[in-house]
Amino acid sequence: MAAQDGKSGGSGAQERTDTTSRVDTAVFDIDGTLVDSNYHHVLAWYRAFRSHEVVVPAWHLHRAIGMGGDQLVAHVAGDEVEERLGDALRDLHDENYAAVRHEVVPFEPARALLQEVGRRGITVVLGSSGKPEDVDQALDLLDAREIAASWTSSADAGNSKPAPDIVEVAVRSVDGSHAVMVGDSIWDVEAAARLGVPSVCVRNGGFGVDELREAGAAEVWESLEELLDGLDRSLLGRPR
Repeated sequence: MAAQDGKSGGSGAQERTDTTSRVDTAVFDIDGTLVDSNYHHVLAWYRAFRSHEVVVPAWHLHRAIGMGGDQLVAHVAGDEVEERLGDALRDLHDENYAAVRHEVVPFEPARALLQEVGRRGITVVLGSSGKPEDVDQALDLLDAREIAASWTSSADAGNSKPAPDIVEVAVRSVDGSHAVMVGDSIWDVEAAARLGVPSVCVRNGGFGVDELREAGAAEVWESLEELLDGLDRSLLGRPR
């Protein structure tokens, strides 16, 4: 299946323009894009809120995954909960997630996609707002330390997605000039758009085609397998 373009009978390939010949940097989100961790985060947040007798429906939490914890609490539970419990909830989330981190596995074929994008001359960067220890785990799971030129974590930027800080730091770390964001959530798309960076999205994290399109994604692919198979029709298809 080709990338979705939100038009009847179309494909993502039809949206490619001459700007694709100038792509030099691909910024890959990690959670939900390269590793199957979104629902682990949902459970970790759900249990954190319930520990403080705050009930947030799991589906609402899922819609917020991809945001950093510094913004998620107020987004799903309001400013009053953030002011009263924000730091405690974030600490509990981290404890809960650490307990299930060992269950997280990479999506197939995440490493092959990173390798192929790099082989085409595009600099690969992992742009995550996750905790440094979570990024380290993902690098090990993907065996990506020799593939990625750089990577980021929550320690590298002041504000998490949907703020553009992480994407900006990721691109700047490799002196990129024409980047593409590869993600799975509307928050990835929004963060990249604030820098004028187009987004290529996969549905690994559970977000719908229409959601991602309405957020501004240039391409939406059903999976990493389909993106890899259709790479020649993607914004990632060739280097500058």
